[in-house]
Amino acid sequence: MNVLAVLREAVTITIFVFSMMVFVDWLNVRSRGGMTTALRGRKWREYVLSSFLGSTPGCLGAFMNVSMYLHGLIGFGALVGGMIATSGDESYVMLSLFPGKALILFGALFISGIVFGGISDWLAKLMHIETCEECHLQQVHKDEIKTHGLDLLKENLRHPTVLRIAFLLLMIGLLVIAILGVVGSKTWDWMRITLVVLLGLGTVLGMSGSEHYLREHIIGHVLRRHTVRVFLWTFGVLLILSFLPSRETVQAFIQGHMWLIFISAGLLGIIPESGPHMIFVMMFASGMIPFSVLFVSSFVQDGHGMLPLLSVSVKDSLRVKAFNLVFGLAVGGILYAFGI
Repeated sequence: MNVLAVLREAVTITIFVFSMMVFVDWLNVRSRGGMTTALRGRKWREYVLSSFLGSTPGCLGAFMNVSMYLHGLIGFGALVGGMIATSGDESYVMLSLFPGKALILFGALFISGIVFGGISDWLAKLMHIETCEECHLQQVHKDEIKTHGLDLLKENLRHPTVLRIAFLLLMIGLLVIAILGVVGSKTWDWMRITLVVLLGLGTVLGMSGSEHYLREHIIGHVLRRHTVRVFLWTFGVLLILSFLPSRETVQAFIQGHMWLIFISAGLLGIIPESGPHMIFVMMFASGMIPFSVLFVSSFVQDGHGMLPLLSVSVKDSLRVKAFNLVFGLAVGGILYAFGI
C-alpha cells in the first residue's frame, strides 16, 4: 500500500468518524435531561443505563457516567460497567471498517457492563472499598438542551457568522468529495450512502444549532479534540502496517506470540487515551488477530473517558482500571480458549 492510498483511507475513516460524532453529540445533548432523571433508581437501572451510555460511540457516554458518579446518581459498580462498555473513539473506526462485527462487540460489552457492574459492587462491599461520596445532584440547564430549532435555522441563514460560513463551506466540500467518490467507496454501496447521509445531517445540525453549540460542541469538541487525533492515529497505524513485511510473515509472527499480543491488548487498555488501541482495531480488520484480542482491548480501554475522574480521584480511577483489567483478561481468556 502506497502513502497516497494510506492517506485516502485515513481521510475516509476520519470523515466518517467526524460525521458520526456530530450526530451522536447532538443525541447526547438532546437526551441529557432525560438520562439524568432515568439514572435515579434501583441498582439494576444504574447498570443498564450506564452500560448503555458507555456502549454509545465515543467518549460522551463515558463523560456522562463520570459526571453521574461524582454527583451521586450512580455507584461504583455502574461506573465500572459503563467503562467496560466504552470503546472510545475507536468505536467509530470499527463501525466504518466492520460494522456487523462492531455491533456484536458493542452488544457483548453492553451485557458485560451490566453483569460486571453488579459483580463490582459486590466485590467493593466485600473488600470494604470506600468510593466517592455523594455530592449535589447534577443540574441540566434548559439552555444547554434547547440548542436547535427551526427559528434558529432561519436566523442563522439570515445572519450567518464567519464561523458558520466556514463550517458550511467545510461540510459542502466534504459532501462533494463523498458524492464524487474522491473518498470512500467508488460505488454507491452502504458505506458511501451512509457517509453522504451523515454529512448531510451534520450540515443541517450545524446550521440549525446555536452559536454556542457550533463553537463549543462541533468545532471545539468534535473537530479539534477528537477528529484531528483520530486522523493522526489512523494514518500513523495504517502507515506502519503498510511498511511491515508481507501479511503472511506478520501473521505468522503474531500467531506464534498470540498470548503476548493478548496481554498487551489488556495492558495498553490502561492508558486513558484514544489512539494507542487503534493498532488492535486495524489488525483485527486485516485478519491478523482473533475477536478475543479485540474484545480484551475494547473491554479494558475507555478512550479518554477516565480523564475527568482522574482529575478528581486518582484512587477511584485506579480501582476502575484494575477491575476492568482483571475482568477483561478473564473473559477474553475464556473466549480465546474457545478459539473465538
